[in-house]
Amino acid sequence: MARKPPEDTLNELDGKSWVKATKSWFIINPRSRKKAELEHPAKFPEELVERLVSFFTKSGEWIIDPFAGVGSTILGCNAIGRNAVGIELNPEFVEIAEQELKKRKSESSGHVLQGDSRNARQVISEHFKTDKTCFSYLLTSPPYFDMLRKSRGGNISSHKERAKAGLRQSYSELDQDIGNISDYSQYLESVTTVIANLKPLLCRSAYLTIIAQNMRDTDGTLRPIAWDLARNLSRHYTLRQEMIWCQDNKRLGCWGYPTTYVSNVHHHHCIILQKDV
Repeated sequence: MARKPPEDTLNELDGKSWVKATKSWFIINPRSRKKAELEHPAKFPEELVERLVSFFTKSGEWIIDPFAGVGSTILGCNAIGRNAVGIELNPEFVEIAEQELKKRKSESSGHVLQGDSRNARQVISEHFKTDKTCFSYLLTSPPYFDMLRKSRGGNISSHKERAKAGLRQSYSELDQDIGNISDYSQYLESVTTVIANLKPLLCRSAYLTIIAQNMRDTDGTLRPIAWDLARNLSRHYTLRQEMIWCQDNKRLGCWGYPTTYVSNVHHHHCIILQKDV
């Protein structure tokens, strides 16, 4: 007799797919971006969204992204039958996301709301006219700590190629933009506060995934953004584990040659946390 599958499951994966999905590192090389998407200087791939969301949620559930950008999370969720809400400060990015959502015509709900993520609960409450929202998963990639404005030295880089092509090299010039904070401690606290403040909107035992990359500052100091965010957020959620997202199709730069070790950073940390069970 076949064993009856459990009813209270995290996702809809079978055992074989579950095992494959729990490998601690994986490679996803983003597809080429559409012209409008190129306006965002640090978009992460919808393929990554689909991988994570399919593991941490079931069809029909709701996901939230407090740093929505041009809507990667919302679009990726809709593609696999999940509903999603994103908050984005820059109205230009909101417009790009909304146009793409209209083109795809998903049966799932997708919303990119313009507003400051520091006020995400208020923005969501005003849009949906209720305070009883419950999200099954939080997935986001916070703005980099002032990284997009840092010089890459004399090497060719995607950042310099964007400048040459006349594309945006920072998120915005808005004073409220967390990506414009130059003080590292203040940056960490701002991101932590945004994500911590969303705790009341998350369902019981909901998971969170924060995608972040450690960076080498211009003075050679390592800014361990992923690890510091993990530490800070563990004051509000249970820190579970991490996954490592690798890219093997990025340009290699000759950094530090021939005297100093400087790595080509081709991976991101996907920090896994959970609301109290």
